[in-house]
Amino acid sequence: MNVQAQVARPPTSLPSFPSAKDQVSEAEWDARVDLAASYRLVAYHGWDDMLSTHISARVPDERDSMLLSPYGLLFGQVTASSLVKVRISDGQVLNQSPLRMNPAAINIHAGVLRARDEAMSALHLHTVAGVAVSSLKDGLMPLNQRACYFGPHNTAYHGYEGIATEASEQESLARDLGDKWVMFLRNHGTLTLGRTVAQAFVSAFFLERACQMQVATLSMGQPVTVLPPELVTLVADQAKHVRHWGRMEWPALLTLLRQVNPGFDI
Repeated sequence: MNVQAQVARPPTSLPSFPSAKDQVSEAEWDARVDLAASYRLVAYHGWDDMLSTHISARVPDERDSMLLSPYGLLFGQVTASSLVKVRISDGQVLNQSPLRMNPAAINIHAGVLRARDEAMSALHLHTVAGVAVSSLKDGLMPLNQRACYFGPHNTAYHGYEGIATEASEQESLARDLGDKWVMFLRNHGTLTLGRTVAQAFVSAFFLERACQMQVATLSMGQPVTVLPPELVTLVADQAKHVRHWGRMEWPALLTLLRQVNPGFDI
């Protein structure tokens, strides 16, 4: 007689997350609210990948600590109190959560944040357009104005090493990133850094647009106009506002989020 293995029924509801507002510093709470908003804005734009991909924020008054979403929440469900604090230097989880953590999230974000002390947030995506461009030998091409914002002088590339569950990949991630603020993970996705959560998000928005434009352009099967290096450099020099991305956009984005998906700030 064949005996079929019993498969445990998965939980049918999410665990509760008590408010952390009175348990953390004001600086950490502000970081939690901004990071939860970033997760939900990614979901709003359709860039999420079920439970995969991740966004981090460094705790401002604890430089060796970062916040990440636990594995088990959709991006549109993340709240400020559900975020988990992790030590950057060794990946140690610093506060309890009913959900487990994604080792790849810890490795990727610990690797880049430890390498770049000035970075306060990192945002990693698996969008269709971003993965497509990351898989091209030439990567992001100077085909449009948005792409010029992320010219070769601003963009790094990291070769594929697997699912990033090995802590040893932190070293190569940091090395390949160097002093750049944008990185394509080859055959995997994109990563943007920011001096604020808002800056990392807005950078990801425009990088995604540049990738979408490239995919659309190449899909037409017609000769393309590749902008010359001198124009790419000119646009990058003209785009001084890039260093301030997020400053003006964030209040409007938070207002939108409170209208379409409230509750991130609890």
